[in-house]
Amino acid sequence: MTHDLERPEKLERGLGLKEATALNMIDMVGIGPFVTISLVIQYMGGPQCLLAWVAGALLSVLDGFVWSELGAAMPQAGGSYVFLREAYGPGRWGRLMSFLFIWQTMIQAPLVVASGAIGFAQYLTYLMPLGRYQQKAVSGALVIVLVFLLYRRITTVGKISLFLWAGVIATIVWLIFGGATHFDARLAFTYPAGAWDLSWLFFVGLGQATVKTIYTYLGYYNVCHLGGEVREPERNIPRSIFLSIGGIAVLYLAMQTSILGVVPWQQAQASNFIVSTFIEMLYGPFWAKVATAMILWIAFASLFSVLLGYSRVPYAAAVDGNFFSVFGQLHPTRRFPHVSLLALGAAGFVFSLLFRLSEVISAVLAMRILVQFVGQAIGVIVLRRRWPAERLPFKMWLFPLPAVLAILGWMAIFLSAGRKLTLAALGVMMLGVLAFGIRARALGEWPFAETAG
Repeated sequence: MTHDLERPEKLERGLGLKEATALNMIDMVGIGPFVTISLVIQYMGGPQCLLAWVAGALLSVLDGFVWSELGAAMPQAGGSYVFLREAYGPGRWGRLMSFLFIWQTMIQAPLVVASGAIGFAQYLTYLMPLGRYQQKAVSGALVIVLVFLLYRRITTVGKISLFLWAGVIATIVWLIFGGATHFDARLAFTYPAGAWDLSWLFFVGLGQATVKTIYTYLGYYNVCHLGGEVREPERNIPRSIFLSIGGIAVLYLAMQTSILGVVPWQQAQASNFIVSTFIEMLYGPFWAKVATAMILWIAFASLFSVLLGYSRVPYAAAVDGNFFSVFGQLHPTRRFPHVSLLALGAAGFVFSLLFRLSEVISAVLAMRILVQFVGQAIGVIVLRRRWPAERLPFKMWLFPLPAVLAILGWMAIFLSAGRKLTLAALGVMMLGVLAFGIRARALGEWPFAETAG
């Protein structure tokens, strides 16, 4: 079997540092922060909610070291699929871990796309009244438009990403400027009684709030799934990861503080359209509609980046011989995995018509933590023992401390997601193990036959 690290490169390396960072950032800033701000305030019960945004940023930085080391060492399409396979050994446990990642990706990737499309349609109701079936039509049409824009060469996609990124940054800067010029410190920093009582209830609330904030940071690693299309990946992958985390963390903290300085937190925690409410209080109903339109722009940009990154994962597995071979086909002239893109887009379209937006944020996050985030953090420690230093062009600082802290942080987030969701995530993983066993037995592969690895 020929692995990603051994076969000749087929994808076009057309993404530089700017494009890679832009794709990360527009993946991170989707509809997420605008629908979670109110939830974060609810869980923390006051302006101390800023701590949850800091906690999310810190965990992202720790995990960013893991992704940077792995991404620089294995700059190929598929990201986590390749990382898990190589870290645990391609012949045995690595085969299981990478299969589990593909298993969860084929379930959760279309759901992530669908949830973003459904959220887009629901947020659109601020601008125009839409019935249930009208919202479904909007969400389905959105997925079709996304596939249409992504169905082209990666260099063109990179240019589109910069255009979308400009709108994302302009919107957030406008929100921060509006809050800064109308800021009331008494609103932003007047805490309720017992706000800093560090009891177990405080930490339960912080855990639940951080589940929501970390969701809004997810995407800083999107460049790793596109590793085979990045120029100078040993330098640009780590740089784009930390640039995107740092830039988004500053923007999120400034945006949350600006909102708290204009909208009383008691009112903000009950608002379904907090940013629209914020702008309406500052500039009136017309500009609230403009702000809502820009938030929809951000949501669209995020889904653009998400679907792009996920479409490279089944492609990598198929080329590796660990998934249906049709997903390994590249467009004959534009050199991108068009079958994988079309398949995930079709599934996202169907899911957007079938499902409602309920507990998606926590469910998607819980499903990914054990295999992808914890699995990779353990994997990078294992890889340090298996690979010589020269095969790792980027090495995390203070190894293995960032990886260990990332593992602890992810496990805390996993347990904070709630019993129902943690059991569901474990159930999906066990079904994946069962499916792997059935497939391995049918093909006579490990653990039913000895293989090298």
